[in-house]
Amino acid sequence: MSVKVVKFGGSSLADANQFKKVADIIRSDSERRFVVPSAPGKRFKEDTKVTDMLYSCYELSSAGKDINEEFSKIKERYNGIINDLGIDLSLEKEFNEIEFCFKAKSGRDYAASRGEYLNGIVLAAYLGYTFIDAAEVIFFDDNGSFMLDKTITAIREKTENIENAVIPGFYGMTLNGTIKTFSRGGSDVTGSIVARAVRASIYENWTDVSGFLIADPRIVDNPDVIDTITYKELRELSYMGATVLHEDAIFPVRTAGIPINIRNTNDPTAAGTMIVPEDSGENSSKTTITGIAGKKGFCAINIEKAMMNSEIGFVKKILDILYNNHLSFEHIPSGIDTMSIVLSSAELEGKENLLLSQIRKEVQPDHLEVEHNIALLAVVGRRMYKTRGTAARVFAALAHNRINIKMIDQGSSEMNIIVGIGESDFEQAIRCIYEIFVD
Repeated sequence: MSVKVVKFGGSSLADANQFKKVADIIRSDSERRFVVPSAPGKRFKEDTKVTDMLYSCYELSSAGKDINEEFSKIKERYNGIINDLGIDLSLEKEFNEIEFCFKAKSGRDYAASRGEYLNGIVLAAYLGYTFIDAAEVIFFDDNGSFMLDKTITAIREKTENIENAVIPGFYGMTLNGTIKTFSRGGSDVTGSIVARAVRASIYENWTDVSGFLIADPRIVDNPDVIDTITYKELRELSYMGATVLHEDAIFPVRTAGIPINIRNTNDPTAAGTMIVPEDSGENSSKTTITGIAGKKGFCAINIEKAMMNSEIGFVKKILDILYNNHLSFEHIPSGIDTMSIVLSSAELEGKENLLLSQIRKEVQPDHLEVEHNIALLAVVGRRMYKTRGTAARVFAALAHNRINIKMIDQGSSEMNIIVGIGESDFEQAIRCIYEIFVD
């Protein structure tokens, strides 16, 4: 029988009513055998996520302050869910252990992980599933690097004779016995790892949206849902700011060829978005582009020097300067006598004058300046390389809206076009590109 791994985000498990929706979804398909939960998210706009409550509580404890009031709120949150679900379960032992470890300063990773840990216990009890502590099967080395092979082996051994199980997301354990978390959104990664380990036919990622949207709904009103997207496209969009799925969650299932289905807990009949290894053509995108995403907060170091292209080692000298200052770059568009280095403004902060001084000393440019307040916008789509005039339509849309393009970059795969624009034009640029391709 094929196996499905299902991951539920914090909004899907925010309260008892959401728990009931999740249980109905799981029980409606016998192939949904392994469940990866996040910590309870916000129940309403002004609410606080449990993970943030745990962070705050731990900070108070680390400062030597009393945590009784803050910790009581965390206990009330879980006990409220348990009581509303009507299950016979007490977490007092776990609460006492967590409180003790907080006072013993067990670390921020330990504190953050307890949200998923406790939620996993509650969900397992409600479903009648086996609870597997992620610390028993997800491993990091002593430097904090994830150990994929050891983890896969451990999960397979642990689940070999288990029909159904709940494995909390977000955390694991180092070889020296310390709790270690993935970055925020890391429950997506756990779900992907579990899917690979149990050789799942599909990894379902349940959240509060009905799939991956073509554009940010905070910018474009009611953007269309992407029916099918490839791993490569998702990687491009995630890197440029799209946040439905943690970008590191792609890799464990990608190598195994396992598709990901993003679904909506509050609308389980919606098909959502299928993330697939390659486009089979059967579910090809209805539009030329697959998605639009972008970020603000970039700057460009613009360098001009006559005969730059004839000077051997010119680019290497610039890259060495960046390396020595621990700076990474996003793009390096160039001409015969010009070169621009696009990098994060936050990374450059405090280093700008030193960097410019070193560039002047090393390559003696004719002109050197830094341009701030740049946004990068990516138009991504696997069908773009087959469609004539795609770039022309992008640039025409921007020109029609009087948006000046500061930089253009296109990958060799022709799957994406990246443009640099002023931050003040960012939202309008996304809207006008969406309109010309989708509306």
